[in-house]
Amino acid sequence: MEIELFIGFISFFLTALALVIVFLYLYAIVTPYDDYKLIFEENNTAAALGFGGAIIGVAIPMYSALTNSISYIDFAIWGMVAIIIQLVFAFIVTRLNGKYSFKTKISEGVIPVGILMAFLSICIGLLNAGSMSY
Repeated sequence: MEIELFIGFISFFLTALALVIVFLYLYAIVTPYDDYKLIFEENNTAAALGFGGAIIGVAIPMYSALTNSISYIDFAIWGMVAIIIQLVFAFIVTRLNGKYSFKTKISEGVIPVGILMAFLSICIGLLNAGSMSY
């Protein structure tokens, strides 16, 4: 009996982890700047903050999907929905132009804009998660 529970835990955990990894890959594609270059090569704190917020922002609805799903497939579907919502948000926000351009400000390393991006991502994640608690 315990081995079946452990296998269930591992299945859900590894799937959630895989979905987060897929999100990390897709987020870097969706944003118009190179997140990994800005963070790892240019030590851009604003990019790191925004990216970190995006990770938390997707983890929150992923948690909601884990706790509210009625089956493994149900979880996987809602996990993908969580990713799509977060990616659509990032795509739209990073395409704003003018004085509110996240693309320009984050690329320039403007820390308050990175913090705002993080908080907005977390906010969307919370709304995303709350909407899943059917």
